[in-house]
Amino acid sequence: MDNTTRYERLRERYMNGDLDRRSFLGLIGAAGLAYGVQTPFARYANAQTVGQVRFDGWGGVVSEAFREYAFDPYTADTGIEVVDGTFGGGDEYLSRVKASQPGEYNIAHLSGVFDYARYHNLGLSSELNEANIPNLEFVIPKLVEVFRKVSGGALSCVPYDYGTTGLAYNRKYISDEEMQQKGAKILIDEAYKGKIAGWSDWRTRIWFASLQTGQDPNGATDMEAVWDAIRAHRDLSLKYWTSGAELMSLLAEEEIYVTEGWSGRIYALQEQGHDIGYYDPPNGYGWQECLFVLKGSPMEACEELLNFMLAPETSIAVAEGQNYPPALDPNKVDLGSKIPTLPAFDPKGTLEGLTFADPEYWNGNEADWSKTFGRVQKGY
Repeated sequence: MDNTTRYERLRERYMNGDLDRRSFLGLIGAAGLAYGVQTPFARYANAQTVGQVRFDGWGGVVSEAFREYAFDPYTADTGIEVVDGTFGGGDEYLSRVKASQPGEYNIAHLSGVFDYARYHNLGLSSELNEANIPNLEFVIPKLVEVFRKVSGGALSCVPYDYGTTGLAYNRKYISDEEMQQKGAKILIDEAYKGKIAGWSDWRTRIWFASLQTGQDPNGATDMEAVWDAIRAHRDLSLKYWTSGAELMSLLAEEEIYVTEGWSGRIYALQEQGHDIGYYDPPNGYGWQECLFVLKGSPMEACEELLNFMLAPETSIAVAEGQNYPPALDPNKVDLGSKIPTLPAFDPKGTLEGLTFADPEYWNGNEADWSKTFGRVQKGY
């Protein structure tokens, strides 16, 4: 049986109600782990990695779910060990990739077009044969075109989901009206000293400091004011969080009242019954994630997997599980009832309300700004 037939049978079982969503996602996730390294059926086995596969993700509840519903069942079924790793940010993961041997990493769940540009500029990109990914036609055009511009027309990835990094706050202490009035400046409000937090990511810190100083986050002209705002936030903060799991814990345990946060993680807290508000300020931080195929990967196997993952039935199921809108165009695909309720969802499919990072601007300043933030983070 070829892989496409196996995928289709899994999906048919899911649609018929013979598999629950978690089991379905677990089986598909297990197959996804194997592609580019070792397929579930050893069709594209790599002699250097036979016996184990590796997946690197963002950690927290997502990794826990993959371990329980994907990794362990996969190992029990195939005898192949799954080594799952996590990373706290794109910089950390890229450092691992650059230090690795070709073929050690294959499909990466990258966040942000600037990450895509970095991989491409470092010669780590591949070139997908789009004829093998017909489901790409269902994707929001804007999400595809931004990647084409970076790589001169060819694609090394398929867009998969999108979201925002907005302001998350405990409604017990901060009202919706106060949040809308203060916006990003609430993160430097002395009234909440010790109950503020933020992600330890230099881009995020500069983005919100730009908003706090009334500047374009894709073109700040007064960087001294930006660094002063970052220092002010640092001095008022309880701590910088480094993972989605830590973000959720800080808010759920009421250790903090306000922080910026990832839209899907905040929605998950709301689903759990926590009265956490979420607000995207004007020029808030929009981003998209893609499934990026690294140079040296077995392309046909990866393309087949990407095409299946973009199929509406699969993509919608994954989106409902992780609480981020899929890259599918709502003008072409009926996305069901839950997805339109997710933060950042754009019912028009234009994404005009989201501001994405300009890859040339951010990557052009990375060396200087990341170093400076490292010093500021330490108290300078």
